[in-house]
Amino acid sequence: MRELSQSKYNCIHQALLQTLEAISRTVDTRDPYTATHQRRVAALGRAMALEIGWDEETVLGVYLGGLIHDIGKLYIPAEILNRPGRLNEVELLLIKTHSAVGRDIIAGIQFPWPLAAMVHQHHERLDGSGYPQGLRGEQILPQSRLLAIADVIDAMSSRRPYREALGIEAALSEIERYSGQLYDPAAVNICLTLFNHRGLTLADLEVSAPF
Repeated sequence: MRELSQSKYNCIHQALLQTLEAISRTVDTRDPYTATHQRRVAALGRAMALEIGWDEETVLGVYLGGLIHDIGKLYIPAEILNRPGRLNEVELLLIKTHSAVGRDIIAGIQFPWPLAAMVHQHHERLDGSGYPQGLRGEQILPQSRLLAIADVIDAMSSRRPYREALGIEAALSEIERYSGQLYDPAAVNICLTLFNHRGLTLADLEVSAPF
């Protein structure tokens, strides 16, 4: 079999990225309250990875993991995703399946990044209190620990069906308060540095270029 030319490789690589972006938009259209949520999480995850100094391919993997981290919500009824007010216990348990469902959706695709693990682990917490596996500390991928923080920052800063936006200050206070318990302390420090000392704003995440 002849090797792919560089131009064909670049074309396939770009098509893969665009496909993942299209999947992300599909998830967003089902939930108007979290429209563009995945893109903002991806952008913040990428900014954190760059600040750490990870290589270009690893940074891209973090971005793509963030871009599809909620893909499992495709299987959650829209009336539950968009319902105002608190969910009951059964509905909350159903929402929590999205991490494992998302992993299952992409598990058979041989990406050059551990995207399935990132999707599966973005709600895990250092002390084992997260889901779906109750992983602890180093059992959680470094990329997943970044995305967990990016997800919390955006979720708290954005309007949800059951509450108004809490704002960036509340979100930063949350990760700082639980640094070392729920969230990776090194990743927390990186996130705080970006917002408090590098001038990053939530608006920057909205306009961040995809790749």
